[in-house]
Amino acid sequence: MNPFRRAARAQTSLLTEEQTRLAWQAISLLLEYPGEDAGRRFEVIRGAVGSLPDAVRMPLTSFLDAVSARPLEEVQQDYVETFDHTRRCCLYLTYFSFGDTRRRGVALVQFKQAYRRAGADFDADELPDHLGVVLDFGATVDVGAAAALLTDHRAGVEMLRIALQERGSIWADLMVALCATLPELDGDGLAAVQKLIEAGPPREDVGLDGYAMDPRLNPRPESDRPATPLGRHIPVGAPS
Repeated sequence: MNPFRRAARAQTSLLTEEQTRLAWQAISLLLEYPGEDAGRRFEVIRGAVGSLPDAVRMPLTSFLDAVSARPLEEVQQDYVETFDHTRRCCLYLTYFSFGDTRRRGVALVQFKQAYRRAGADFDADELPDHLGVVLDFGATVDVGAAAALLTDHRAGVEMLRIALQERGSIWADLMVALCATLPELDGDGLAAVQKLIEAGPPREDVGLDGYAMDPRLNPRPESDRPATPLGRHIPVGAPS
């Protein structure tokens, strides 16, 4: 089920609104845990992204080529090991900014407030700062509001790209495509990324209030985290 129930109009600066919506919906779908319908989903997305600019289309096609050439069970295991068991590859944007601190709970509320201001009824089995959720929000509700959230957490987006590339992960191509839809980083943005690389997310043992007991907030080592897929569900179909 699509977690956002009303469409609005907005635009980012580098692509047309239609291209941005299409790219973000494709990346959102590809960031889903690859279920039994993954092969069909990949082919639908491959056909849909053919009209995108090369800087976005080529990494998406590269990912689709790589993932389609591997057995589904291997892709599923790779997904879990990458996104569920590796802190630096966390898909929750507020983790990079706030780590395990009290402020993260406040930031999660701010994501929900941004969705509400855009007229969206958020209804998903996922936390509101999940990158796939943010991109789906931009694709189906408000491009500008989603772009603002991505800009606010741009250092985390870049950190995720870098971490995936350093792992030699096929999922890195999705982040390359995403970054190609965003404005280039300026000096302050580059400094924020460098600081995050050097110091990592802030740490604090307690204080996430109502979110503290949610295991999705804190990616853990493979030894103590169950290998379960993410809970957000988006129907298979051509991105729009």
